[in-house]
Amino acid sequence: MILAADVAGYSRLMERDEEGTHERLQVLLRDVVRPAVEIHRGRIVKTAGDGLLVEFASAIEAVRCAVDLQRAIAERNRGVAEDRRLTFRIGINLGDILTDHDDLFGDGVNIAARLEAMAEPGGVLISHTVHEHVERKLPVHFDDQGECALKNISRPIRVYRVGWEAMLAHPAPLALEVWNSGVSVELPQVASIAVLPFTTMNSDVEQAYFADGLAEDLITDLSKVQGLLVIARHSSFAYRDRSSDLRVIGRELGVRYLIEGSVRRASTRVRINAQLIDASNTSCLWAERIDRDLADIFTLQDEVTAKIINALADVLPAARPFPKRRVTDLEAYDLFVRGRALATQSLRETRAARPLLSKAIEIDPDFAAAHAWLAMSHHFGALYCGEPVEEHRKLARSAARKAVEIDPENADAHIVLGFLRAYEGELEAGVAEFEQGLRLNANHAEGWAMLADLRVFEGRATEAIECAQNSFRLNPYPPGDYFSFLGWAQYAAGRYKDAVETLRNPLAGGPGAKRNLAAALAQLGRTTDACKVARKFLAEFPHFDAGEWGKTQPFRHDADRQHFIEGYLKAGLPIRGLG
Repeated sequence: MILAADVAGYSRLMERDEEGTHERLQVLLRDVVRPAVEIHRGRIVKTAGDGLLVEFASAIEAVRCAVDLQRAIAERNRGVAEDRRLTFRIGINLGDILTDHDDLFGDGVNIAARLEAMAEPGGVLISHTVHEHVERKLPVHFDDQGECALKNISRPIRVYRVGWEAMLAHPAPLALEVWNSGVSVELPQVASIAVLPFTTMNSDVEQAYFADGLAEDLITDLSKVQGLLVIARHSSFAYRDRSSDLRVIGRELGVRYLIEGSVRRASTRVRINAQLIDASNTSCLWAERIDRDLADIFTLQDEVTAKIINALADVLPAARPFPKRRVTDLEAYDLFVRGRALATQSLRETRAARPLLSKAIEIDPDFAAAHAWLAMSHHFGALYCGEPVEEHRKLARSAARKAVEIDPENADAHIVLGFLRAYEGELEAGVAEFEQGLRLNANHAEGWAMLADLRVFEGRATEAIECAQNSFRLNPYPPGDYFSFLGWAQYAAGRYKDAVETLRNPLAGGPGAKRNLAAALAQLGRTTDACKVARKFLAEFPHFDAGEWGKTQPFRHDADRQHFIEGYLKAGLPIRGLG
């Protein structure tokens, strides 16, 4: 992974003030660039004049580093005369590289350098190979720049712009400000916990999958404990490979307790080191190293969960480990862990998840979680990735029903099945499935976000907003669809100003974000702005018809349906299919 950076307009700056410009650059490199690279586990390979090349092992860390650099430099430039500002352009690429002593060469480096040259001052451009690794995994918006011809590169490269600037201008509503914000949030006294990603002893991909799987299973098990608030994986795993003070992590996630640990898997043995930390003072409440035969991994998982709950006895006096129905075949579990990690990512990754999950089911047909996550993959493909909607809804429904049949206590399966039933005209039955899923796992952040959607259809907009707020509390680093669900609920409640603020957040994703933003602006009388957003929406979805859309939505009350259609019409969206 290569990051290339240089100072925009450096020659002009040097011509005006050679000595001062050089000195300011050296200070910037010393105080900002090198510390950021070190924090994100990068290695500066080469510096030349105003430019540098940095190598990273992780695409996520490379993009995080780029955003942290641009934010820090933007802050330093406040109050500085424009003709004295040092501003970086950054390009990031994942590709083949060649090493020669302490230098790097090859197409991978050349593409990063070309992207850097294309970037505007203060901008970050990434190639499609980087985008595939970071999409939906970081709290920034990516703008597709299309296929671009790069100098001396024979093939066009798809390029994405990282929309980091909006993180300063539009903090996430209801969520804690993300990334290195240092936000001061009072730690709650209630039992609230986050499981940080487990580290491994080496960079083996299989070890990483296994470690992530154990941490995610621990999150799932703890989420079922009554009275314990558990942060979603999406947010707690954002701290992977980051050297942050545990007190800061606790404040940023809004939790009192943290679990961290490491996993080592070797031959037929596995070792887990885990500790429970009080984030208010970083004191260790429980720590243990557990060695087992790999065949006993499922017993080990139960043992770790029980020990953590026991260590929290003072704040959870009545809690007991939740009874589980686990797979017992290690090969099936390995396939499941890898498939689950891919199931709700990009189109390519969610497709890659399916053969892994299907193979796990072939080995163990009663593996309920594998059926549930296969349903998730098909549901995600239809909802977000442009796959044939009816085909994948049918496949998702079949897999979810099977999971519920095998294990009626699988919350994921109930929630996916509930969403599908609601959109098939069974609104009450769908909501009942959701409510059952959330009774089984009250910490299911995605479930709360999606239930907000259904509460709007029920005509319960105020409750929909509360559901969305729950999802942000459980997932402070939310994916973009959370903003869309919240904005949808705010519009339904007639809170148009709030809806505009929410849906203008650059993280807001999905077709509903622009459509409902246009409607909210129109309801506020901001017709020019509404029409501008509506045109952008129609550029992406040229066949949209407000009437046809209305016919497909399972509103309980026609007045609620008309409320949305009215906003769309005021914004200039077309209607042909109503009647």
